[in-house]
Amino acid sequence: KQEIKDPLLKNFGDSMRIGQNPAKFVNKVSKPAEITVAVLNYIPYQQGFYAEALEVLKACLNSVRSESKQAFDLMVFDNGSCETVQDFLLQEFRNHDIQFLVLSEKNLGKGGAWNIIFDAAPGEYIAYADSDVYFHKDWLNESLKIMQAFPNVGMVTARPFFTKKEFSTNTLNWAKSQPDVLFEQGKLIPWDTFLEFDLSLGQELSAIESEYQTNDIEKISLNGVSAIIGGSHWQFLTRKNIIKEFLPFDMERPMGQVKLLDKRMNEVGFLRLMTPEPYADNMSNTLKVNSVEKTQNKKNSKNKFVFNLLDLPIVKKILLTLHHRIFMFYYDR
Repeated sequence: KQEIKDPLLKNFGDSMRIGQNPAKFVNKVSKPAEITVAVLNYIPYQQGFYAEALEVLKACLNSVRSESKQAFDLMVFDNGSCETVQDFLLQEFRNHDIQFLVLSEKNLGKGGAWNIIFDAAPGEYIAYADSDVYFHKDWLNESLKIMQAFPNVGMVTARPFFTKKEFSTNTLNWAKSQPDVLFEQGKLIPWDTFLEFDLSLGQELSAIESEYQTNDIEKISLNGVSAIIGGSHWQFLTRKNIIKEFLPFDMERPMGQVKLLDKRMNEVGFLRLMTPEPYADNMSNTLKVNSVEKTQNKKNSKNKFVFNLLDLPIVKKILLTLHHRIFMFYYDR
């Protein structure tokens, strides 16, 4: 018998197990839901751009539960947020409002987070969302209808808007080649729906009007189910066996390369679709409603001079360049 020299282990030489592991007597375990809703969050601090981000996250998670027809598990991946935010998520997990919680010590970038999320999510279907998405009633059910009605669907986004045509060429070609598919083209998104979404992205009213007038939307229908051609990485429903085909995601920067998923799905030939009605909004970094009235009130306030100054092209260019360099210095090293 070999002598145990380590004093910390010496007493274990002749020891025996005390009792039996209770887990051996468990004859039933819980099964995950068929659908996993996965939310990616990143709030490094709670000032400046992120001042309202925690409230936005809370609104996002609450809105996920507006789905009433489909059962799902909620997974949250936190990509290195501050302690206050992670404490909130831990409490949500303890309250059984989050079924799967992953806390990362550091920011892995969106690609790194996606690698973990899409590999670990247990559902057959994965509904992904950034943490600034606000959902409407039965958003998941409406997305699932499209996913199951059309063949070879790669992603379904729960809101219609204008997307880059080059990312949907294969979807468009497929639709035009199918005799059973009804194909429509035109101004098929109401102006108010289009305007609301683009305002939430911070776009100017004049640019939004120009885009609306110069672009058309393609709509397809099959067996009584309709969908808009297009889709986006910020929110989508997919199948796990499909999204895993694109793993691992190798993104050099934390942001800016996420459209690679849209591009690659199109190249492979998966359909990229959106719901005809808006079931998801982009809150961005504030809970304030995005509207023309809000924009006009802002410009007509007592700080009109300041806003006019900030809107000068040369001032805007300098400040945006400075903001970009500061962001890259802190979060892209």
